Amino acid sequence: MKFHAPLVAISLVASLSAAEVPKIFAGYFEQDVPVKGQIGVVLPPSEIDKYVAKVEIAAKKDTKWFREFSGTAKPGEPLPYDERLGLTKPEYDEYLALWNKREFKGITEVMLLLRQSGDTWSINSTGEASTFSTLRYVAKDDVFRSPNGNLKRIDDIKADASSILGAWTGQEWKFEEETGLGKTKENFALGKLAGYKYGLIVYRAQELSSEGTRLLDKSLVVRFPLGKAAPAPTETKPAEKPVTKPAAKPAAKPAAKPAAKAVPKK
Repeated sequence: MKFHAPLVAISLVASLSAAEVPKIFAGYFEQDVPVKGQIGVVLPPSEIDKYVAKVEIAAKKDTKWFREFSGTAKPGEPLPYDERLGLTKPEYDEYLALWNKREFKGITEVMLLLRQSGDTWSINSTGEASTFSTLRYVAKDDVFRSPNGNLKRIDDIKADASSILGAWTGQEWKFEEETGLGKTKENFALGKLAGYKYGLIVYRAQELSSEGTRLLDKSLVVRFPLGKAAPAPTETKPAEKPVTKPAAKPAAKPAAKPAAKAVPKK
């Protein structure tokens, strides 16, 4: 039986357009369907700053102890109480109360679009979030190809309610390389906030020279609404900002205050 060329072409196009979206994007995006998101930061009330300032003063008095103490804590969570932090117990409790009032503040709106190109997939984005548009997901290898190299799958994320973004779950990929010229790290995470209303993309790229000079440190958090394809919660819907238990670095200032931007855990 003979096939006319136009029919073969139509059949091929139909086959390509019907390609199955990789499992990791299911519940987040549909192919070629734009989704509006926001680049943002998570900030506690400004009243927390007076306590953060005290911790910073204490940290400078004993940098060795503070470095070791903060190094054992979970990234993105408040440090556990210690009198050497420069806070009284009532002040520390007030600090935690303010930390529990943190909120996601949208800064810039962006458009996200899941696209296929041959055997790879990418999340194209407008604006500043276009940084991660260069990543190409290869489903058969479960890696993201980057100009730096392949980001490989690491442990899944199951963030505690006290983490800077609140309780959320997701998947993460990581690239890390160290040469005589320096060190490069790149992380990409895709997940869902507790309650399943919002999805998250968390991206970070870092470059250090061989002398330890920071050449690049780019962090992005993009929050976007989940569509009807998102799985419904199987338990009572958790709050997005539950009660905190003590644990890692306070946010937006270097080691001592809750970070204004969240980063992948690895």
